[in-house]
Amino acid sequence: MRVDTPVYDVVGVGFGPSNLSLAIALTEHNATAATPLTARFLERQPRFGWHRGMLLDDATMQVSFLKDLVTLRNPTSEFSFVAYLHSRGRLIDFVNHKSLFPLRVEFHDYFEWCAAKMAEQVLYGQEVAAVNPVVVDGVVAYFDVVSRPTDGGEPKTVRARNLVLATGLRPNLPDGVSAGERIWHNSTLLRDIDHVPADASRFVVVGAGQSAAEATAFLHTRFADAEVCSVFSRFGYSPADDSAFANRVFDPAAVDEYYLAPEEAKRKIMGYHANTNYSVVDIDLIDDLYKRMYQEKVLGKARLRMFNVSRPVDVADLGDRVRVTVESMTSSERTVLDADVVVYATGYRGDDSLALLGDLAGECARDDQGRLQVSRDYRVHTSADIAAGIYVQGGATEHSHGITSSLLSNNAVRSGEILDAILRGDRTPTPAAELALSTLG
Repeated sequence: MRVDTPVYDVVGVGFGPSNLSLAIALTEHNATAATPLTARFLERQPRFGWHRGMLLDDATMQVSFLKDLVTLRNPTSEFSFVAYLHSRGRLIDFVNHKSLFPLRVEFHDYFEWCAAKMAEQVLYGQEVAAVNPVVVDGVVAYFDVVSRPTDGGEPKTVRARNLVLATGLRPNLPDGVSAGERIWHNSTLLRDIDHVPADASRFVVVGAGQSAAEATAFLHTRFADAEVCSVFSRFGYSPADDSAFANRVFDPAAVDEYYLAPEEAKRKIMGYHANTNYSVVDIDLIDDLYKRMYQEKVLGKARLRMFNVSRPVDVADLGDRVRVTVESMTSSERTVLDADVVVYATGYRGDDSLALLGDLAGECARDDQGRLQVSRDYRVHTSADIAAGIYVQGGATEHSHGITSSLLSNNAVRSGEILDAILRGDRTPTPAAELALSTLG
């Protein structure tokens, strides 16, 4: 072992809310532990940031403030949203506001407040390039994580006893569509909007979910003379089911039930409750957009146009504009729209963080559908030749742990479970994983 390579109990790849929550859990553990754990987190962004491109001034969180980075794991934590409010001098004001749902910009500020307290554990501006095995006595006892500064410079290497992958989600664009100067994913909306002239005449927003509705409302408000065309395949925006009983699908106990359920039950649960999160919109925003559209009909100036049960069949960047051909899915009628900008609010896809592992990825067990085999405590099942731990946070576990895997709802509890697993060093596989592992030889 090279003596100049720093060794950490935990190395996290990515430093969004998931690994930020884990860093806090580690910090709180170390405050009372006889033998503290060491940790280092690597983040490619130059500073902490979470969906910065959609931090619209009036957008609110869709989860309760109590589902912050710590409270469901440790209600007395000094890193809670309530502690943040107190430090900012807004606790009483927030209480008087009588809302469970903070502004999104405020919750982002809370994340930054916590991240600043974890600064010693994080290296920003580091793109992880490779994860290499370190073999001791015939088994992989460590991982060497190699990263490169995003602004140039020499690669860095840190050595991990446990690796936690939380590389987040990537913006999803339909096949054949590439982002450009006039074709955006909604994740860059606030970054790119300042480059659009005030006299822009038309925008097209593609998508049926919360982000699409928010982008539509934002553009309609900001560009008071422009036409905003919303294109989606549903008959209308569908409201999110945030009723009390439906929300139990996000409870920590629901993860246990989902994880232990047979595959058929998992498919049914996901089908029943997809409308708590996917392609749905808060009812207040739906009502607001409908009110705008109706008011414009009354006044005889229709700037907000809804192309429902429709889809874009051709998008051509002509340099000075984008030509969008929209086709009705019921009549096949086509409408050609020349727009200043097209915004795709078409969701995100899971990042294949295991690609960083190189040949080591072949030592990770998968089921007959090619999905990662992960223990209840989020440890990836590997061949017996790998003693060091690999843990994943995010969409890679939705098939095994349920709809909350990539959401904030269970973030605090999940971090505690990963920390407990690291402390135990538990490698006990499930029967399904044992079967998958047998194919690895």
